[in-house]
Amino acid sequence: MRWPPWSSDQPRDERDESKEIKPTVSWTNSLNATDWSHYTDPRTVIPTVLLTGTALFFVHFYRSYLRRIPEAANIQPSFFRRRSIFGRVTSVGDGDNFRLFHTPGGRLAGWGWFPCRTVPEKRADLKARTIHVRLAGVDAPELAHFGRPEQPHAKEALDWLTSYIMHRRVRAYVYKRDQYDRVVSTVYVRRGLLRRDVGLQMLKRGLATVYEAKTGAEFGKVEEKYRRAEWWAKKRRRGMWAGGNKGFESPRDYKTRMGMGSPEEGKDLKL
Repeated sequence: MRWPPWSSDQPRDERDESKEIKPTVSWTNSLNATDWSHYTDPRTVIPTVLLTGTALFFVHFYRSYLRRIPEAANIQPSFFRRRSIFGRVTSVGDGDNFRLFHTPGGRLAGWGWFPCRTVPEKRADLKARTIHVRLAGVDAPELAHFGRPEQPHAKEALDWLTSYIMHRRVRAYVYKRDQYDRVVSTVYVRRGLLRRDVGLQMLKRGLATVYEAKTGAEFGKVEEKYRRAEWWAKKRRRGMWAGGNKGFESPRDYKTRMGMGSPEEGKDLKL
């Protein structure tokens, strides 16, 4: 009788010998034995290459054109003079600068109608999420700053710029980032069916002068057009030029008289 009942009838030695001994296969031999033809089959290679290439293309496209830029400090140097920024103006703080919320791709990318693609309305939600823009090639009258008096027509320039671009979508062709972390840009806004150069419109209305700093002036390709617009406004005594040259003080001369070391010192802007 077998005891214990679950033991085998065969002796242990016979059981061990009856087990099949499996030969060991080295890793090299295993690789050599693999059928690699499946991986080199065009029916496998071509779809794999196409899928990988498409994925890489969309990643590159998103990073280049659809990724939102939160602040001026996040703009890469390679971006300047080559690309533009499209966004919605969220605030205007002076006659020649404002803030915009970058909306890459515009409505085609869902901005304004897709649930997660909306521009914040509250000031707290916009903190550290807007780009400070300085209009290139123009200089508007100075508002009161740090105890300095307001320059004539400064409020008029601010009010006009606010009514012209506030809450509108604009495109800024960026040239550089200045020492105040603003991007100096030529800015366009669509009014009706036409696209208008904001700086040029200010010059035509006599609400700004051509930027006259000795260094650092940026105009893109529109300097001659800007100077003609200033001449036109001066001749017709528009805005700042209403009183003629008698007693006229340009924004540049005002800054010099007030001892402002930099042409842009004192510019202040709320979010």
